[in-house]
Amino acid sequence: MNKPLIVHNHYLQRGGEDVVFETESALLRDHGHQVLHYTLDNRAVAGMGAVSLFTKTLWNSATYRDLTRCIRDRKPDLVHFHNTFPLVSPSAYYAVKRAGLPVVQTLHNYRLVCPEARFFRDGRVCELCLRKRIAWPAVRYGCYQNSRPASAAVTAMLSLHHALGTWRTKVDRYIALTEFARAKFCAGGLSPEKVAVKPNGLARDPGAGPGGGGYVLFAGRLSPEKGIDTLLDAWPHVPGKLSLKIAGDGPLVEMAAQRASALEHVEFLGQRTHDEVLDLMRHAEALVVPSRWYEGFPMTVVEAFATGLPVVASRLGGLTELIRHGETGLHFDAGNTAGLAAQIRQVCVHADHAGRMRAGARREFERKYAARRNYESLVEIYQAVLAEKRGRTA
Repeated sequence: MNKPLIVHNHYLQRGGEDVVFETESALLRDHGHQVLHYTLDNRAVAGMGAVSLFTKTLWNSATYRDLTRCIRDRKPDLVHFHNTFPLVSPSAYYAVKRAGLPVVQTLHNYRLVCPEARFFRDGRVCELCLRKRIAWPAVRYGCYQNSRPASAAVTAMLSLHHALGTWRTKVDRYIALTEFARAKFCAGGLSPEKVAVKPNGLARDPGAGPGGGGYVLFAGRLSPEKGIDTLLDAWPHVPGKLSLKIAGDGPLVEMAAQRASALEHVEFLGQRTHDEVLDLMRHAEALVVPSRWYEGFPMTVVEAFATGLPVVASRLGGLTELIRHGETGLHFDAGNTAGLAAQIRQVCVHADHAGRMRAGARREFERKYAARRNYESLVEIYQAVLAEKRGRTA
């Protein structure tokens, strides 16, 4: 396998899926593979009418033609999809399978089993659509973009392709990021033998930091599911002169900035560059991930481990796998402000324990998420689907 074609629909606001697309492409190039790309960008959505966007979400004929031509002209070995929503569309799978190539799909979020993609509604986890072929609750509650018409459009796309057997017959291997996510997708109807587990990783090692900065860090999207309100509510219960730094942007940015200004020892940094966030991690005492949803696989957790930074995270979803309590960080019950404050005290007050967790976090990165391990895991999946293809054609 030397020439993978990587397909991705970029988001309006750059996020973790975009980072993983770039990271895995860089890893493959670093190991001598000729990486091909086919990408679309959601900035194009702004110029489309609702009917045109709905049609393309169901089946984008232009994508089908473009990918057919790309495969014919550039002759990849296999095609690996990251995000297909909404513009790439499931038509892309059909183009690839018609050309006789294996299809790999990374499941970065839960859209195949939840139109809203996060199992999150009204501030809490919601699984009403998990086992439904037609996700009527999503339409009823307007889960996607707080809109019933938009939710109906996503539900129609998912239902159509369930009926066509797209998810069952047009994808050779799915990549779930955690065992927790794998279990959810299998409960939603994917064949267990088709769902592999491979965590995200880094293409470059940022190096461990010394800590000692006297602050804990929140770095991420400022949105309801990320739990920034839980952290701000907890902060007055964290004693001493420990400070909190908040780096990020999102729909709750004004709320976060206003509340931070009213609290002692809280500094609102706003959006920072990736390098700036890594430097903040190197000197922090802990990263706080107070999420209230089933996180897919936060890249900030991997980066924290790489810099030797323990993580205080919600005991929820895949985070229970990523952070080993007492070894690489600490857990608290999602939404529990007293529990969060207590765990921040634990990681920051007891120096010996904190030092062991810093070392444990760095070991966890080297063992699971460093470039070599990430590359080996990805190529194992590629080789498996190529071997299956050879077996079918022998």
